[in-house]
This record gives sequence, structure tokens and C-alpha cells, in this order.
Amino acid sequence: MNGVIVTGTDTGIGKTVFSAALAGAWLGHYWKPVQAGLDEETDSETVRRLSGLPRHRIIPEAYRLQAPLSPHRAAELEDLTISRRAFELPAVSPLVIEGAGGLMVPLRRDWLAIDLFMEWQLPIVLCARTSLGTINHTLLSIEALRLRDLPLLGVAFLGDANEDSETTICEMGGVRRLGRLPILKELNRDNLAQAFAQNFDLADFGARP
Repeated sequence: MNGVIVTGTDTGIGKTVFSAALAGAWLGHYWKPVQAGLDEETDSETVRRLSGLPRHRIIPEAYRLQAPLSPHRAAELEDLTISRRAFELPAVSPLVIEGAGGLMVPLRRDWLAIDLFMEWQLPIVLCARTSLGTINHTLLSIEALRLRDLPLLGVAFLGDANEDSETTICEMGGVRRLGRLPILKELNRDNLAQAFAQNFDLADFGARP
């Protein structure tokens, strides 16, 4: 199959918006295996709204957990044990898979998100914010991926331009800069698609529509 895993250096940095942009540009499929937090619009709902993809291209979550917490804790509060067997890759292509939070987020107390990525062995896009603290968080994430020999396509930056931080991360981390998605004053499908097309090259992500 063709596809990528979209993960981030932290939670709440904008990787859902980036995933919507990439999935929409590909006319592909989107899958958020674990959704933790159901009181507001879910990530799958956000991606459908911002990507314009039809409903059948949004793959249902393997787990929908009520509490907006780390998946391991949200599952425990519902007396659930997250099973490895629930994460068989959907037979669709191209596929954008959005991870929950960052690489070291526990899915269970003995199993991290990065452990699941090792089983999948799909190319990874690392989303990083551009604000203060991003150098440390991003280089640590790059190191974690390299230690496990996971295929890292590059870093997608999210936020206002910060040329020094972006250059420092890519040079010190030895990683490709895929582009930067700016903060949009009005976040909607058309503006997001235009911003992605202006700032990223779809060919850098490998898969083809």
C-alpha cells in the first residue's frame, strides 16, 4: 500500500489540520486509529470537513474513547484494554494515518505509539510547531525514530515562519524540510488546500493518487 503516518512532537500542534490537507491533496483516505475525547468535533470529523473527502474515505476509528487523555488512561477509565489486533492496516491507498499525540504516547502501559509504528513500517511525517521549544522537542523525536530505524520522510512545520529554528532542526537532525503550513486567518477547505499547494510538493510524500 501507499501511505504515510503523520505524527507530531506534541499534542495540539496542528497535525490534524496537516493530515486533512495531505489527504485532500491526495484524494486519499484518512484513518485516526485512536480517538481520545468525544465531547467536541473529533479529528476524523475535522479532517472530513477540511479535506472535502467523502465519508467512505474516512476510515472509522479502531477505538473511540470518551476522555481527552492519553489513550492508555482513557481506555482504563472505560475498563477497556487496547488490543494490537485492532490495528490491522486498512486495504486502501493512499492512506494518511494520524497518530495520537506524540511518539511516546502510551496506547497501553506496555505499548507506545512508536511501537505500533514499528509494526507498520510506513514512512513517517513528523509535524513540528515553529514556536519556542520546537528545536528540543523535534530533535528528540527525530532521535527516537532513528534509534528504531523508522523511515522518516521529513519534518512538516506548522505555524509562523521561524527560519532559524527550521534550518537548525533540519541541519542538526539531518532531515528533509517538507514545508511549512502557515496559520490561516480563516481555516476552511479552500484556504487549506491553497496553502498546502503553495508550501508543499506532493511528490515529497511518495504516494500517488
